Amino acid sequence: MDTAQLKKYQADKLIFYGVLLFMLGLIVGLFIPMMANPRMGLSSHLEGIMNGMFLVLLGLIWNRVNLSVRWLKITFWLAIFGTFANWAGILLAAIFNAGKDLTVAAQGQEGSPMIEGIVMFLLITLSVAMLTICISVLIGLKRNMS
Repeated sequence: MDTAQLKKYQADKLIFYGVLLFMLGLIVGLFIPMMANPRMGLSSHLEGIMNGMFLVLLGLIWNRVNLSVRWLKITFWLAIFGTFANWAGILLAAIFNAGKDLTVAAQGQEGSPMIEGIVMFLLITLSVAMLTICISVLIGLKRNMS
């Protein structure tokens, strides 16, 4: 598969997964009142919607990102991981009343050590992933302008 084919394939996947994540965010919104921490549930609902839109937008500009095949693959998978981890981590915190280190949305609630560990792992790794995505996409867009 050459670079143009890879970009087309990845762009289509980013758009698909973006719409899927958007839909999952909408579904979470239906269950907010039933969650152990409804405020965290609202956060998960919004994360699903915003991260879904981010993936769709990324898919729409993907052909303009001028990166090596290796960095296209890395950035693509980081985008999928980062966006879904953001939604899922906050959703887990909402369901299990966790997120003690998320001072505003968690409202001082604390889940089991295992859930707290999973939530924090997801939030820390997604932060690194999303920063890496932004840097590599900016570099790829800058290269395309030259």
